[in-house]
Amino acid sequence: MRTGMPTTDETTAAATVAATAVRTGRLEAPGATLHYEVRGRGPLLVMVPGGSADAGIYDALAAGLADRWTVVAFDPRGYSRSTLHGPTGEQLPGTHSEDVARLIELLSPDGAPAAVFGSSSSAIVALDLLSRRPGLVGRVVAHEPPLVELLPDPAAGRAVFAAVQESFLRDGVEAAMATMAAGLAPAGGAGGGRYEVATGADEESRAATGPVEDGGATAPPQESGGASEAEAKATAKAAAAAEATARAGAGAGAEVDAVAEAEAATVRRMMANLPVFLEHVLCSFSGHVPDLDALRAAAPKLVVGVGRDSRALLPAVAAERLAQRVGSVTAEFPGGHVGLTEDPVAFGARLREVLLG
Repeated sequence: MRTGMPTTDETTAAATVAATAVRTGRLEAPGATLHYEVRGRGPLLVMVPGGSADAGIYDALAAGLADRWTVVAFDPRGYSRSTLHGPTGEQLPGTHSEDVARLIELLSPDGAPAAVFGSSSSAIVALDLLSRRPGLVGRVVAHEPPLVELLPDPAAGRAVFAAVQESFLRDGVEAAMATMAAGLAPAGGAGGGRYEVATGADEESRAATGPVEDGGATAPPQESGGASEAEAKATAKAAAAAEATARAGAGAGAEVDAVAEAEAATVRRMMANLPVFLEHVLCSFSGHVPDLDALRAAAPKLVVGVGRDSRALLPAVAAERLAQRVGSVTAEFPGGHVGLTEDPVAFGARLREVLLG
């Protein structure tokens, strides 16, 4: 019989809804207005989107972590809902890391140090923040930062991304994505593995890794396509599913599922960011030279992530060499370079372990 008091299940459900509810805000920064999203309660965790992604890339991960952290995701300046105050120009990791610093100063409870996660190009932003503002962060997880200057043959790495940018400027987004997929594919795989052929994927690059956390670097490399190829396939799949849902709903006279509609909108936003990423972010971020001395001093706060299935690819090679140079630990994550979209549940569980470790 109902007594008017909520049951344990109802209380738990209400707490879950409250934890995962999204609160949005706007932050004025020099040259840009930033859109950010907040979930949960607890210590601050800032999740920095990489590539052409915006805050929406972390919807699933953020919801899964909001029981333990105040999870903040945002649209990088010039992307989606974070507008620039002037024309789009070359973007630099230092400018973006200062944006993260402003978010931490605004949102961290009691000014406590925050945890920061970044993947791919956004891992470079997280590293820059750690090197220049170490007092703001308690832990940084940098998943596969594609720092070409740390590769055995930096010129070969620069050539891969320069070719992608040139392909975009000449032939557009689709051609650029195909060029990147070919350039980052493993030797013998689709695309011929332009980077590995150039560098030989030598034993030094495979061995250049720091101490490994439990569950870390023991699996052999698995063949997979280039990072952008996987990302493009995932995006196309999501867009096709959302479009099919919309068509079915319209044909049946039913309401279009709100979740599918929101996912489709997220995909459209991130696809629209690709021209900015390819022209103004890709080469300047991948060509960034990190402050290795500062990162060495902050190494106890740093975990370098590598994908279980992407160890033969350029970003993972650079990541492991970074860990070796600065003396940080590495942690293996499920999937490949875009593992956070391939299996958000497994990736989120591993991220939780690393953050709490």
